[in-house]
Amino acid sequence: MNRSLVVSLLAAVALPVAAETVNFDQHPVGAKPADWTCAGHGNARGNDGSVWKVEADGRAPSPPNVLLQSGSSGYAYCLKNGASPADGTIEVRFKPIFGENAQAGGIVFRFKDQDNYYAARANANESNLNLYYFDKGKRMSAKEVNTPTIALNEWHALKVEFKGKKIVVTLDGKTLIDVEDDHIAGAGAIGVWTRHDSKTAFDDFKY
Repeated sequence: MNRSLVVSLLAAVALPVAAETVNFDQHPVGAKPADWTCAGHGNARGNDGSVWKVEADGRAPSPPNVLLQSGSSGYAYCLKNGASPADGTIEVRFKPIFGENAQAGGIVFRFKDQDNYYAARANANESNLNLYYFDKGKRMSAKEVNTPTIALNEWHALKVEFKGKKIVVTLDGKTLIDVEDDHIAGAGAIGVWTRHDSKTAFDDFKY
């Protein structure tokens, strides 16, 4: 093989993957974003009551639009099509707006199917941060920490870094979870997550 071609190929392999940010501003208001897959699972009756839509929000971190979940499902998720890293970093801004049973915003990663994946979520009405893994449909806690009050109707920053067994979760710039867990390994889909009747807005999804 030509030496210059080999050098070029090696250089290309060594280049870091550029991060991509989705702020939903190019998506039509009033509908699910076309390049995302949104659903839910875990309701007592087995129904998906999640409602995912792009909505206008002039006070969003990057206006004019956000992704809003306003329905009710045991666990509601919206996955970015075409993104399934085994390792990586995911960040999102979220705003909990309302919820009688939960006021949660989260990140889902290594999503194999709705019965097997990780979710890192902050919950305003419980003032806690959890790293969950779903194993054959059963939700388990890898780590839970109490946090200062997560204010309703305010934007918060959530970040997950995962490489092999290592998982680090940061909320509003503070690292609160740093664990090793290998229950869900390998590539899987990524996205955002809520539970129960959480009405939650998301913006600036970066991966």
